[in-house]
Amino acid sequence: QVQLIESGGGLVQTGGSLRLSCAPSGRTFSGYTMGWFRQAPGKEREFVAAISWSGTSTYFADSVKGRFTISRDNAKNTVYLQLNSLKPEDTAVYSCAAGFRGGQAMGVMNRPDRYGYWGQGTQVTVSS
Repeated sequence: QVQLIESGGGLVQTGGSLRLSCAPSGRTFSGYTMGWFRQAPGKEREFVAAISWSGTSTYFADSVKGRFTISRDNAKNTVYLQLNSLKPEDTAVYSCAAGFRGGQAMGVMNRPDRYGYWGQGTQVTVSS
């Protein structure tokens, strides 16, 4: 059963922007650290960003730092990923994930095994 649903992907030109959203399906994720990963065709899944439940702590991959931002609206139980200054190498399927309950250091949230729930992803394509 899919419990996270991503939306907002699309086709954009280099330098363009998109905002991705992640919302629950069938349950809530109150108290969970949330993250975003991406996977390009033929490549390994890559960590993008994570955000704590409170929204006060974030963690970004070096490849997206300064270009992407992550935020959440706990009243809506929704997490967002703002993608700015997009490059062709950002082309991938972007998936959101919910971490396990309990406190964790943000520095380990780039690891897929720190997440227990995954969405199916939304396609982001950046043309050159």
